[in-house]
Amino acid sequence: MSEQAQDFGTYDYVIAGAGSAGCLLANRLSADPNTRVLVLEAGGQDDWIWFHIPVGYLYAIGNPRADWMFETEAEPGLAGRRLAYPRGKVIGGSSAINAMIYMRGQAADYDGWRQLGLTGWGWDDVLPYFLRHEDHMAPPGEHHRAGGEWRVEHPRVRWEILDAIREAGATAGIAPIDDFNCGDNAGSSYFQVNQRAGRRWSAARGFLKPALKRPNLRLETGVEVERVTFDGRRATGLVFRRGAERFTVRAAGEVILATGAVGSPKLLQLSGVGDAAALRALDVPVVHELPGVGGNLQDHLQIRPVFKVSGVRTLNTDYANLVRRAGMALQYALFHTGPLTMAPSQLGMFARSSPDYATPNLQFHFQPLSLDKWGDGLHPFAAFTASVCNLRPTSRGRVGLASADPSAKPVIAPGYLSTDEDQRVAVDSLRLVRRIAAQAPLAKFRPQEFRPGPAAETDAELLQAAAELATTIFHPVGTCAMGAEGDPHAVLDARLRVRGLEGLRVIDASAMPRITSGNTNSPTLMIAEKGAAMVLEDARR
Repeated sequence: MSEQAQDFGTYDYVIAGAGSAGCLLANRLSADPNTRVLVLEAGGQDDWIWFHIPVGYLYAIGNPRADWMFETEAEPGLAGRRLAYPRGKVIGGSSAINAMIYMRGQAADYDGWRQLGLTGWGWDDVLPYFLRHEDHMAPPGEHHRAGGEWRVEHPRVRWEILDAIREAGATAGIAPIDDFNCGDNAGSSYFQVNQRAGRRWSAARGFLKPALKRPNLRLETGVEVERVTFDGRRATGLVFRRGAERFTVRAAGEVILATGAVGSPKLLQLSGVGDAAALRALDVPVVHELPGVGGNLQDHLQIRPVFKVSGVRTLNTDYANLVRRAGMALQYALFHTGPLTMAPSQLGMFARSSPDYATPNLQFHFQPLSLDKWGDGLHPFAAFTASVCNLRPTSRGRVGLASADPSAKPVIAPGYLSTDEDQRVAVDSLRLVRRIAAQAPLAKFRPQEFRPGPAAETDAELLQAAAELATTIFHPVGTCAMGAEGDPHAVLDARLRVRGLEGLRVIDASAMPRITSGNTNSPTLMIAEKGAAMVLEDARR
């Protein structure tokens, strides 16, 4: 590998990462033709069919062509298991392999950020930034707009088993609602999805590719960013490599890290920004001590109970039947409808695990399918999965360096189920799953609990079942968290600037101080929209 870095020139803005946030940032910051923008992406182009057919997540997750194949440390709260930790390895990032679910979260989430001292991040403050890029199939109104880059549609397939589950939820006290995205998502509804006419609508398709027609925007794929360069306390650019060649690029304006809740803290640490003792232990020269970098990792842990059913279609049985499988392919080819348009979850419910919570703290993802884990094959029997996750976990983890080698995979230790509250919510959520499955509208399909199984009855047994069944639902956030002045763990200020440094921002899911109540992709795009506006505002000052 060459030791001498070649000069890659100067740009106004240099963005590390072409994931969800990076795609939107590239679009907004290059809108001025006099502004030169460079985007550096370690993954490749989205030139594989399974990035575009919605059901392709079954083939993309766990595939090194599409997934960085990260893995957690052995998790004490999960019976010592290590979990696969999928992250998208392509332009569009995880929006190219995720569940496609459009979810903003609850108004109380953002009002909670504001109450932490983060002025400008309350629900009323952030809603305009959700709306700014939305292209929703609903008629425009207070909560939705049309004409933006981020397409939102209704699902293009229905399942009788899911209709029955929704009725069972209503019988159990979880009322049907029309829309999860108006600030209060309590109830049940079918998820809205980021698709256009039956095709996945990733951030690359919505934001990046249209902007690449601009001569002032340059994208480089297949490159690995090694570190941020500094002149004193000011970020001046990035060092990156392609194969054996190493390059240095300068930023006349700002350097923006948008490599996600795993990548951004890793890159800061490689650049000498983080916990000084930990960096010195790895022989990384310390540029700026900021102990919060990599801490505060939050994720939604999903517990995946499975129920066998009879007398009703599920994807398990349809896929196992070669004639029906061929019919699914034909239906998609002719009409772009049917099972190949499926998001991993179609029906959602938001509920409270106990009356102690003012707003729903549980999210259910009901799926007309079952498997041992994503990346494995479907079970050979008819079944549905009643995935449930704790929306506001109190457990905290970390992302750290394994070594000073930029190519080394990071250390990911989420700390799942490490608090008494999270353990209690896990047990209560499994009891609520059983209560829904026992309701009359499902009786005709004779649901039988396959996992964890009816033998688990006591709190201790149910907690053990959760430890053995639970997996990530792919929502890591918080590892470069915003915080108010005086917060010793804050990495960013309310304008997404790295504290104590100049010319450097982190704009992605890692900026969240607390995780939102639902899927995190669209909140990440909101952060990028608001962050881009802040960058442009500050440039005009």
